[in-house]
Amino acid sequence: MSQRRPATRLAALDGLRLVAALMVVFYHYVALSRSWGHNPATIFPTLHKFAEFGWLGVEVFFLVSGFVICMSVWGRSLGDFAVSRVSRLFPAYWVAVPLTALVVKKWPEITSIRGWDDVIVNLTMMQAGNNTKNVDDVYWTLFVELKFYVLMAIVVLCGVTYRNLLIFCGVWTVAAALAPSLGFPALAAFAMPQYAPFFIAGIAFFLMRRFGSNALLWGIVLFQLLLSQRYIHYRMASNLGRVAAEHLPTWPVRLIVIAGFAVVGAIALGAFDKIQWKWLSTAGAITYPLYLIHMFIGMTLIHHFRHRLPAPVLVLSVIALMMATAWLIHRLVERPAGKWIRNSMKRGIKDVRLNTPTRQHRPTRVGIQSSALPTTPTEIEKDVALLMESTEPRVR
Repeated sequence: MSQRRPATRLAALDGLRLVAALMVVFYHYVALSRSWGHNPATIFPTLHKFAEFGWLGVEVFFLVSGFVICMSVWGRSLGDFAVSRVSRLFPAYWVAVPLTALVVKKWPEITSIRGWDDVIVNLTMMQAGNNTKNVDDVYWTLFVELKFYVLMAIVVLCGVTYRNLLIFCGVWTVAAALAPSLGFPALAAFAMPQYAPFFIAGIAFFLMRRFGSNALLWGIVLFQLLLSQRYIHYRMASNLGRVAAEHLPTWPVRLIVIAGFAVVGAIALGAFDKIQWKWLSTAGAITYPLYLIHMFIGMTLIHHFRHRLPAPVLVLSVIALMMATAWLIHRLVERPAGKWIRNSMKRGIKDVRLNTPTRQHRPTRVGIQSSALPTTPTEIEKDVALLMESTEPRVR
């Protein structure tokens, strides 16, 4: 019999989110030279060796996202899913975009804003689809997430069941594996072969959490872990540069990916269920706004004050400021605005449902003037008899 676990909040998952966010933060602040004007390895000779692999926090985010989104769609309609995602993603984002734009406009030391048209388009979160420049470079992951939501919406339309999710994982795996060689840009864009293994593994881990582990689910996870290795060199080159990627060993990247899979797997199996520290829920809540605001704002502050404060003090001060700002955004914007958006969208969806006929109409056939399908066997028999009488030749 399938094993079912109670639907409790997974505090360990919130903790993993915070770890992944801080990995990305340290990568941007300690591993990249843009903030310092020269190679930061001369400033942080030891920490730099670890920070240069912090970009893998994004892969961990995708792994967690597969788990969490699968959990969030279970037992929900498509409208409910849309409400939960819009109310979760946009409030903090609508603060982060203009805030980042204002800081960058005031101190164009790291990057610059081409025009306010780009900022306005960024508010839709669709800028990557029409080749508009991101206000902040970290926003590229949001478009990846949106495409994942579109794929999950198809599953919701078909019905979120154990079987359908397994079929979805299988179809997506095949599409992601074949997309690079088939030459269909649209397929490659939505199959996302570089990131699909992490989302799919996250889904499999959630199924383990809900129904218990078995060889089939572990096979899916192992298969995704193997497929994820295909794009390690690509991800290293895109984050560290081709020259650095050619000289750096790949084993740290592979080890971190394996560790990410192992931790999420342990969470799925209940190894961390006893961890219920209340502060972890807050940590998980501020992770998203922290991710949105930390890069260009934090790097600009580091660049602006790099000659006035010791480097370690400056980095820690900026991280503390970003985390405090993220908490304020969560407390003052995400909570009230998210609630307002949820209620407003629910009322709109309710109006749609009330004004959408639920009965299936059929066209009028010969001799039948009925506007709706019969509801009982007796009515069906009467219609069939009437139809036969109207179409058979009469004997005179």
